[in-house]
Amino acid sequence: MAENRLSSPRPGARASEYPGVAKPVDPDSASTSTAPAAKPSGLGFAALGVPDTLVRLLDRAGITEPFPIQSATLPDSLAGRDVLGRGRTGSGKTLAFGLPVLTRLANARRDRKPGRPRALILAPTRELAIQIDATIAPLAKSLGLRTTTIFGGVGQNPQIDALRNGVDVVVACPGRLEDLITQGHCKLDRIEIAVLDEADHMADLGFLPGVKRLLDRAPDDCQHMLFSATLDNGIDVIVKRYLHNPVTHSVDSEQSPVNTMTHHVLHVATADRLPVLVDLTSAPGRSIVFTRTKYRAKTLTKQLNASGVPAVEMHGNLTQNVRVRNLAAFSEGRAVVLVATDIAARGIHVDDVTLVIHADPPIEHKAYLHRSGRTARAGNDGTVVTIVQESERREVSQLMKKAGIDPIVTAVTPGNPLLQELAPGVRHRRSPTEIAAAFAVEEPRGARPNSRSSARPKAAAGAPGARHGRTGQGGRRGSGGSSAGGQGAGTGGSARQGAGAGGGARTGAKPGASRSGAAPAGRSSRGGATQSTRSGGAPTGRGRSGGGSAGGGSGAAGGGQRAGGGGRRGTGSRTTR
Repeated sequence: MAENRLSSPRPGARASEYPGVAKPVDPDSASTSTAPAAKPSGLGFAALGVPDTLVRLLDRAGITEPFPIQSATLPDSLAGRDVLGRGRTGSGKTLAFGLPVLTRLANARRDRKPGRPRALILAPTRELAIQIDATIAPLAKSLGLRTTTIFGGVGQNPQIDALRNGVDVVVACPGRLEDLITQGHCKLDRIEIAVLDEADHMADLGFLPGVKRLLDRAPDDCQHMLFSATLDNGIDVIVKRYLHNPVTHSVDSEQSPVNTMTHHVLHVATADRLPVLVDLTSAPGRSIVFTRTKYRAKTLTKQLNASGVPAVEMHGNLTQNVRVRNLAAFSEGRAVVLVATDIAARGIHVDDVTLVIHADPPIEHKAYLHRSGRTARAGNDGTVVTIVQESERREVSQLMKKAGIDPIVTAVTPGNPLLQELAPGVRHRRSPTEIAAAFAVEEPRGARPNSRSSARPKAAAGAPGARHGRTGQGGRRGSGGSSAGGQGAGTGGSARQGAGAGGGARTGAKPGASRSGAAPAGRSSRGGATQSTRSGGAPTGRGRSGGGSAGGGSGAAGGGQRAGGGGRRGTGSRTTR
């Protein structure tokens, strides 16, 4: 979503979040009618009331013409009216509410106060919150405003610090924001504008009770904007309770298929599912493959990589850092396939996804449309393929009818010419070495490996140490401090219990800190000292400066200090062969 982040100017380009959308329709008929897809409005952002500072910044990013939902909602939202916007995911809603939020805050010119933001944007997923902030943060900065994101799955201290330093706009998921409010780090009593994005997805995830509690904390007279594809599942209650005389604008509904999509159902034997999938995904371009379960997503990712197709997974069992890393690999082209559960059907906007494959057909027709909406964005063409086994045919047929889709149904086997038509181009399978190189990036700080077998980078081993260490002399009284155990250090090397001169733990850890490769008492560390000595002499010795003799004999011998105070005098160490 490079253009949405205002970081990749391209003459004539438009924000990549905008797919083909529809002209506004009469609010009274919005629930039953959908206008055909429309091109961007000819009325510019400036004519709609957007400040020149923002217009210039949008123009530099190549975003020059508003799309229908923006043209329809901006005059009302900029005037401070409550707005109900209905449109499909990716129809340009982020700027539809982001521009008026920033404009109204800048015009009000109220002081920034710690822990008391002025605008609240609620999103159902972490990914969507991140991408909303990526879109509005450069615009906010140009107006002297600050934004921050708040969501779970990551440490809360940076979020607390941001609130303490003062922010104007908080983009948040409900759960973590409630936690921080309960802890006293945030208050919503100064909120001037509250936005609820993808409210229907909030309802699907069971977040509406939390949303109500948060909105109850905001002033009743603040401006409210709500964007949703539908008004079912309790969304109508939110509208009636919090929006005051809202102006309703509807564009291309999430429930309406995009005209630029082609839909295919492939009847495939169970044994042929993976070969057909590999054939389609090894063609040029990006593909998103959807599964029903996390386990299936993980398994299918491994199978695709083993088949020479670089793939990454996206599901709820991954830490936030791993999600970010995998999405970056897909966005940057190092992975050509994203295998995802329905978590990625919303809030993840990646340019130029030409093919969406339902490896497992969804249960609900709305999920089918949400998933399929990852392609055919910004008015581009896209292909949607559903792989169906014999036992699933009746279920998928009913699914398509509910979704309003009339797919092309074909029975295929591996090598069928139709596969080349659906995913044109020369198939390219990578070697295991190529795939490993594509993903050989530095582990994000704080990320956990996907499995216990994940390799850790190894430092070069130190030179071999002396075979024997000399006996330690009596250590002097420690001066305070604490450590897990006494240690000595040889010249140039270290290990938890002492290492030879020049030697060291295989992983090159700090003195006394190595978990792997460090030589336990009386044992050698491969790649380090041939023999080590017991350290500290006195078993009660603790601390960094009171360690025993090193394998090479350069460390201060004797006992150490106990945690927080002086230690007992060491009694010397003995040599271990």
